[in-house]
Amino acid sequence: MNKSVITIAMPKGRIFGDACRLLRNAGFQLPETFETTRKLILDLDSEPFRFILAKPVDVPTYVEYGAADLGIAGKDVLLESGRDVYEMVDLGISKCHMAVAGLPQHQSRNPFLKIATKYPNIASDFYRRRGEQVDLIALNGSIELAPIVGLADAIVDIVSTGQTLKENGLVEFDRLLDISSRLIVNPVSYRLKKTLIDQIVEKMIKATEGTKVGMD
Repeated sequence: MNKSVITIAMPKGRIFGDACRLLRNAGFQLPETFETTRKLILDLDSEPFRFILAKPVDVPTYVEYGAADLGIAGKDVLLESGRDVYEMVDLGISKCHMAVAGLPQHQSRNPFLKIATKYPNIASDFYRRRGEQVDLIALNGSIELAPIVGLADAIVDIVSTGQTLKENGLVEFDRLLDISSRLIVNPVSYRLKKTLIDQIVEKMIKATEGTKVGMD
């Protein structure tokens, strides 16, 4: 493990742009082409950083197993994956929330029997704490389709603006938790590179105090 270089796992997609802006606000010199590159590994000349670009759901895995020292991941991914990482900073970016939603006419069916979701662990914990037994149906995409075609009574999914729900005739029934992206660190890396990582954490904390990028 190179003690002079920090490897950071970055989530491709929705969070990536917000994360790049926050890193720049923290004073890190990212190249102008950073957001448009198709490379999966990027070494910087201006900073002692190596970036790994990964799917958001995979970022905590790269960090837990030491392929990356740091990572930026949504709280939803962290809760669902349960990876052994340190959560250092709430970055306050890419804000959204987890909700139970479905067709308006199905709200009277509560408590629901069948729930479709990409987050079975989060959904299971939510209903267990409420003392309700539900049949969880795991899906990987187009979750909104499930109640429309009768596969499920409701869904548990991420909501940003609510526009997708609205366009598919769905409404929110319950709000589970608020979500934002977090700076995470590998426990071994933190012991070996504590000084460098603490410097990064301090800069990121200051950046979040002045800038809150995302969507309520």
